[in-house]
Amino acid sequence: MSASKFIKCVTVGDGAVGKTCMLICYTSNKFPTDYVPTVFDNFSANVAVDGRIVNLGLWDTAVDAGTSSICTDVPIVLVGTKLDLREDRGYLADHMGSNIITSAQGEELRKQIGAAAYIECSSKTQQNVKAVFDTAIKVVLQPPRRKEIARKKTQRNSGCSSIV
Repeated sequence: MSASKFIKCVTVGDGAVGKTCMLICYTSNKFPTDYVPTVFDNFSANVAVDGRIVNLGLWDTAVDAGTSSICTDVPIVLVGTKLDLREDRGYLADHMGSNIITSAQGEELRKQIGAAAYIECSSKTQQNVKAVFDTAIKVVLQPPRRKEIARKKTQRNSGCSSIV
């Protein structure tokens, strides 16, 4: 079975939030123990999701004010990274007063920015890392119905997905 569609998946977001670690964990099943600045090589592989094979291209971005325009008019998957820290007593004790984002807050932000999906993951524990990319692929292959109609009127269907 050959890949039927190329999907370019771009990570965008603030520095040190876990974008590169998430990509490394997804592609190697290993968690880097030291801080990893954006040094992820672009990656491409055939991936099966729901019985369909796609060629998934992963692109990492460095922090830059202009990254929001890398790929316009594409589906966005909002990802809450570092999920393991929500229950880490040591981290919580060391970061008293930190703004820990809840799932409900993440979902509300998804609605505000018009993202197609919201998902949380932990690269450290591997929890939901694969699900992040499966979700991005599914959003491209089967975009939400209500947005699909508006998209057809204003743009051509894109094979690009942004993970924010």
